[in-house]
Amino acid sequence: MEEETPLFLPLCLSFGPGDSPSSVRNRSLTEMMATGTPESQARFGQSVKGLLTEKVTTCGTDVIALTKQVLKGSRSSELLGQAARNMVLQEDAILHSEDSLRKMAIITTHLQYHVEQSSDLQDQLNHLLK
Repeated sequence: MEEETPLFLPLCLSFGPGDSPSSVRNRSLTEMMATGTPESQARFGQSVKGLLTEKVTTCGTDVIALTKQVLKGSRSSELLGQAARNMVLQEDAILHSEDSLRKMAIITTHLQYHVEQSSDLQDQLNHLLK
């Protein structure tokens, strides 16, 4: 009795040491392809082609996802850099404002002193004119 050729030849010829030995698993892939019918070879080729296409698609999807993550990370880094630059600008503006407030306080003190001086001089002038 002749052994039937399976519809799809297995890609992994053995799964481990505990697998039961069979004539299909003991032959090499090259031997199976050489002894298989053209129809089974075509089915095997289509099967491999389908698996490769699936793998390529999966890898392409993974590359796209990775690229998106890298771009997000790059954008996040760019935004953090911009935020840091903005903070430095704000800090400079705050320091400048503090400096201006100190100068204004000094000027206010001087003006109060001059107002008091003028008031005293006016009082003295009024006293002399009496």
